[in-house]
Parts: sequence; C-alpha cells; structure tokens
Amino acid sequence: MTIQRLTHAEATKLTQDPHRPDREDRENVLEMAIGRELRAHRRKQEITVAELATKTGLSIGMLSKIENGNTSPSLTTLQTLANALRVPITGFFRRFEESREFMHTKSGEGVEMERAGTRAGHQYNLLGHIGSNGSGVIVEPYLITLSTPSDTFPTFQHGGIETIYMLEGAVDYRHGEEVVPLRPGDTLFFDADAPHGPERLVTLPCRYLSIICYPQKA
Repeated sequence: MTIQRLTHAEATKLTQDPHRPDREDRENVLEMAIGRELRAHRRKQEITVAELATKTGLSIGMLSKIENGNTSPSLTTLQTLANALRVPITGFFRRFEESREFMHTKSGEGVEMERAGTRAGHQYNLLGHIGSNGSGVIVEPYLITLSTPSDTFPTFQHGGIETIYMLEGAVDYRHGEEVVPLRPGDTLFFDADAPHGPERLVTLPCRYLSIICYPQKA
C-alpha cells in the first residue's frame, strides 16, 4: 500500500468550482434534469443512443445534447422520446420537481451516537444526514473526539469512501498496512473497506471530521 499525495499539477486538473452555481446563472437546471432522466430510462431498457435515434428519427448528436443538458427539447421532441421509451412525458421532470433537503446543525448539537468499533472515550457526533436523494449517494459527516487514552480500533471497516480532516491534537492513523501521522490541518482520503482507525493517540484531546460517502441502496 502506497501513500499517494495530490500534486499541484493534479489539483489544477480538477476544474469543478464549489463556489460557482451548477451552471452559469443556473439557466439550464431543467435541461440537466430532463437529460438525466432520459439517460436513466434509456439505460434501464438497455437501449443505445443509436437505437433510440432510429426509433425516434432524432440524430445521435441531438440525443447526446439532450442527455447532457446542452439543449432544451421541445414538447414534441419529449413526446416522441416518451413514446419510444414507453414512459409518461412527466417522467422526464421527476428530478426537477424533487424537493432539495438541507440540515443545519448548530455548534454542540450534533447527535451523539454509538458506532461499530466505538470505545470509551471515543465520541461520535453525527452532524447531519439526508436519506434517499437524487444524487444516489449517502453522506455521513461525523465530528469525532478522542479524549482519553482508550482502546484503539485499527481494524475498523465499512463500505464507501472516507475523508478525515484533523482539527486538534495528533494521532497516528492506520489504513491497511500503512500508518499515517495526522496533525491539525492534515487530510486523509481513503477506501473505507480497508482496515483503518487510530493506531496511536499522540496528543489528546484529538478532534477530527470524518465524512463517509457510499451509494444509497436501490
């Protein structure tokens, strides 16, 4: 197992701006929603873009633009697609009409909970949770506090991807066969299916954010 570090050159390739709207001025949110639904219906029926083009008389290029949210299809076009896929035309608007949830957790109000592998002196505070959603991903953000030299759990395992951001203290954190020193400001991003957890508590108290992401079940 090799520790990988994100270089500046690699970071510059990540072009998504978290502070920018999904699209310039968010003008084509509806188009994006329609495109996602069209692609989902097509793939569910195992129909290729070329086959759908033959069924509808629309060009492959036009279908690609619709699926990618790059054009606004007319009602006539949507009806043609609905007939070809045997779905109601309203089905293309489902995600656009879904409510978008958020959760605000004030300081000190996270839900304290027990998790597999928890030991005395290891406090888990769930900072928020949104269940089934249009993204297909579940995210669980925790604030973890290690306040006493309690038992460690270097073989903790679960599905998904996890990100740890160190806030306070110092801990040597195991992932698989590697042990990584984490100090305030350090980040560890890893496949959570490998054995992981605090190997050695160096400076107490330790506090870090743990954000776990995994696919939601169908």
